[in-house]
Amino acid sequence: MIFISSDTNVWIDFDVLGRLDLPFKLTYTYLMTEITIEEELCSPGLKDQLISLGLQKTELSPEEFALVLNYEQKYLQLSFYDRIALSIAKFRTIPLLTGDGALRKAATKEGVQLMGTLKILDELHQTEIIQADEYENLLKRLEAGNGKKVRLPKEEIEKRLNRLKQKQ
Repeated sequence: MIFISSDTNVWIDFDVLGRLDLPFKLTYTYLMTEITIEEELCSPGLKDQLISLGLQKTELSPEEFALVLNYEQKYLQLSFYDRIALSIAKFRTIPLLTGDGALRKAATKEGVQLMGTLKILDELHQTEIIQADEYENLLKRLEAGNGKKVRLPKEEIEKRLNRLKQKQ
């Protein structure tokens, strides 16, 4: 079982797709603190769905909390919740699931492995949990919603769609 420290924005992407269940089909356990679940996942329906699907609540250790405080000075652009997710990933040496640009930059500086919406979709397709047609459909739906609730690199979506076209 692989644990992953989770930020909230990736869940918004999968909620837009109407497929919150998909990431839970992989062999990952997604972790988030209760304060993040309660205060940053604003939609009660979204919170309840994620918990019922398997999102695990976790507590910060004293060392992780010290990192949160350290990151406050080091990464001024990160929210409190972003710093929590980064601290958990860094201290536990586990991947960080996020699409937030500033958080991804900070994680890279901290040597934390990153995952995002597109990486999850790629893995679902590579492991044949979803087939090529569903993968393509999900990518097109993300592309159509991009710039609204979804904020993904357009060129990364296009690269995946082009790769699919070449295989056909």
